[in-house]
Amino acid sequence: MDTTAAQRMANELDLDLVEVAPLERPPVCKLMDYSKFKYEQAIKAKEARRKQSLVVLKEMKMRPKIDQHDYETKKGHVERFLRQGHKVKVTIMFRGREMAHTELGRRLLERLATDISELAQVDSPARQDGRNMIAVFSPRKSAITAPRSAHQAGRATPGQGRGAAERGGQEPARSTAPPAEGATSRSTAPVSAP
Repeated sequence: MDTTAAQRMANELDLDLVEVAPLERPPVCKLMDYSKFKYEQAIKAKEARRKQSLVVLKEMKMRPKIDQHDYETKKGHVERFLRQGHKVKVTIMFRGREMAHTELGRRLLERLATDISELAQVDSPARQDGRNMIAVFSPRKSAITAPRSAHQAGRATPGQGRGAAERGGQEPARSTAPPAEGATSRSTAPVSAP
């Protein structure tokens, strides 16, 4: 169809003549309400952004000679990240002569994998990367309990942000008087003679 005839037809129907495939010979055009089309596209894009989940990779660093209590603490952090739905990258850092005993790091990562097996699956097993040994864990669907969005994570829980006086404790006393002339800012205790 001739361009002017197509434009005249679009004007009669109160629609827009939109070029759909400009590289085709002849070019392909479509009669549509372009503003309505753009609005619908924006709504679809907004809905897709709302439904998508952002994959966050958290990292936990350890040393091969980690103490039992420190290991339990770090394992607790890893479990918390997994319950929030984040992937976790665990890095074992080797220094100096520890490089001769990389099997200690591999054993530590295998121990962690068995400890968190009900929460996570191993995405990439332990592999050496220079002076570090790295393993990546991803959460199982059944383990995710908390919301992952940054908007919900940023909300304060009830009771947060209260002062010490509201919690029943006492705040330390602070002097509001200016220091005396020639006095230093440090306070000294009186010294008794022997």
